[in-house]
Amino acid sequence: MTQDTTQTPQTAQRTLIEVKNLKKYFPVRGGILQRVVANVKAVDDVSFSIQEGECLGLVGESGCGKTTVGRTMLRLIEPTSGTVSFDNVDVLKLRGREMKNMRRQMQIIFQDPYASLDPRMPIGESVMEGLKIHGIGTPKERYENMISMLRKVGLEDYHARRYPHEFSGGQRQRIGIARALTLFPRFIVCDEPVSALDVSIQSQVLNILKDLQKELGLTYLFIAHNLSVVEHISDRVAVMYLGKMAELTTREEIFRNPLHPYTKALLSAIPIPDPKLKRERIILKGDVPSPLRPPAGCRFHPRCPMAMEQCATQEPVFKEAVPGHWVACWRVE
Repeated sequence: MTQDTTQTPQTAQRTLIEVKNLKKYFPVRGGILQRVVANVKAVDDVSFSIQEGECLGLVGESGCGKTTVGRTMLRLIEPTSGTVSFDNVDVLKLRGREMKNMRRQMQIIFQDPYASLDPRMPIGESVMEGLKIHGIGTPKERYENMISMLRKVGLEDYHARRYPHEFSGGQRQRIGIARALTLFPRFIVCDEPVSALDVSIQSQVLNILKDLQKELGLTYLFIAHNLSVVEHISDRVAVMYLGKMAELTTREEIFRNPLHPYTKALLSAIPIPDPKLKRERIILKGDVPSPLRPPAGCRFHPRCPMAMEQCATQEPVFKEAVPGHWVACWRVE
């Protein structure tokens, strides 16, 4: 069975982003003629929506396709099929100048801020680069915009003359945030923006993101594998496993009443900050299957402690089990 595509998970708010049946397959070539012999199904038929002004957290194990979803939505990677609508405009059909203009509305904060900054360019120039490419403002106006953004993320004016290697990891991530904001986008993909930072710095960066979201009315797709971080910043949470959407609901509901066995296993791994309390751990057996040859039926069934015979042969439909709570699991049926 295939994913139910008659509607996408959303609330009563105005929908800004709508993703339907998104797929991204990476071809594997072999032989003398380098023909395509298989496909790595990194993202396989994913649908969801993001409401204007909300933060949707996207979580899952490494290699489940989280980052590929975010980059495909922005067309940093071209999708295999599916649709991505931004304010009722199909992003995947835009070409040339139309796509260039759309990029002003949709930006990304990369996981590795050092790799995403030009080491030969002062950070002030890096932050202003988007304004130059889009021909926005005079040189003086661009400079004032850049200084304003650096101040918003907690940096000083003199930092604009320094180079990336002169900053700490947390400062470089602030620079990445300033660069994403300089075009005044409406939607930002935050690709694990705090995973490489110390815990104390993580909280500072998360608070900056929350304050900026409130001040500028931003919409976020927050990609992470740390559920504690997602709980702090997200309004709703989506859980992915091996290229598929497993569960999606509000932050409160997913921590209070998870329905998918995989979500329950993830939540059981969160440490409790009280040595007197212990959480019952759910230990998953085996390794994550390869997206090159995903299992038939439910992709989680080889590791699922609640798997039935049906799970091995039929793919569960990702649908609304209760109002506002979407899940793909035969047990919930």
